[in-house]
Formats: sequence, C-alpha cells, structure tokens
Amino acid sequence: MRIRESGMPPEDYWNSFFDTEFILNELFFDHSVKDAAEFGSGYGTFSIPAAKKIKGTLYAFDIDDGMVETLNQKISSEQIKNIEIFKRDFVEDGTALKNDSVDYVMMFNILHTEEPVNLLNEAKRILKKDGRLGIIHWIYSGKTPRGPSMDIRPTETQIVEWLKIAGFEILKYPFPLPPFHYGIVSKKTVIE
Repeated sequence: MRIRESGMPPEDYWNSFFDTEFILNELFFDHSVKDAAEFGSGYGTFSIPAAKKIKGTLYAFDIDDGMVETLNQKISSEQIKNIEIFKRDFVEDGTALKNDSVDYVMMFNILHTEEPVNLLNEAKRILKKDGRLGIIHWIYSGKTPRGPSMDIRPTETQIVEWLKIAGFEILKYPFPLPPFHYGIVSKKTVIE
C-alpha cells in the first residue's frame, strides 16, 4: 500500500528541501547508532549520509521500484557496503526485521499514512530498549511547495499524540527544520 499522496518530484528539486547533515544532527542521529532502519528511503537523500555515520547496517525500505533501483545504483557507485534495501510494503506487511533489532528508526515525510499509529508500533517493535525514533514532516501550512494535502497532513500535536499512544517518550518536542519541515525525536519506552 502506497502512502497517500506519496509521489516524488525530480530528485534535484526534492533534495533542495533538506540540509541532510543538519537534520540528522538535530535528530540525534550520530555515531552512537549501530543499526538503523528507514521507512520510505526514496532517492536515498537520508539513507546514504545516515549509513556513512553508523557502525552497523542501515535497512532501507521502499515500495517503489524506481526508488529502490535509484538507491541501488547510488550504493554501487559510492561503494557503500552497509545499506540493505528492501522493496517491501512495510505499511501493510511490516518490515520483517526481528524484534528489538535496531537502535534508530527514521520516518521522514511519511506519517500522513492512513494508520500512523500502526506504523509507529512497527517502529517500536523493531527498536531496541531506549532506541530512538526520528521524525520529520512538512509543516502544517498551505504555503509549502510540496507535501500532502492539508486534510491529511499531520500537525505537530497530532504526531506527538500518536507517539504517546504508541508508547514512545518524547525526547525533543517539535522543533523547526527550515524552511518547510519540523522534527521530533522520541525513544522506545519499556515497561518493566
């Protein structure tokens, strides 16, 4: 199942919206991460710089053949050895990764899906104890050059509420990622 309104623009245009290093740093994605997963890897805008920061494996998931092929070509040309790509309907079928298997999950511009809490539950399932979840999304404004329609675009408050429902602790409340995004960092909480 594709995420609603998830078509991608040309790559150069898409990449112009992001300062990837700044965003990864703001989301506490650093060298302390061993293994990570990205839900909706797209062109690899974040997959490649994230893989270069970590010690282990980055599991990249996307449903689109073109996106998977593009990322495969980049991995090959840059000789990156620690990205495993999965063409998979992770929204419908999950990731198939083991429970408690990654330190970090990236969800970037994806929580306008029809069942966002289900997606957050999948992230929680695969995260290790105290594992972190980094989220970015389009600001709730009709003045952004792209992004889902306003009737399905989540507000910062909605995402925080969904995170709490899914059992995440907020580490860094919604903060601006100019010019068109905001970020949230949370961690898996385990009740003992």
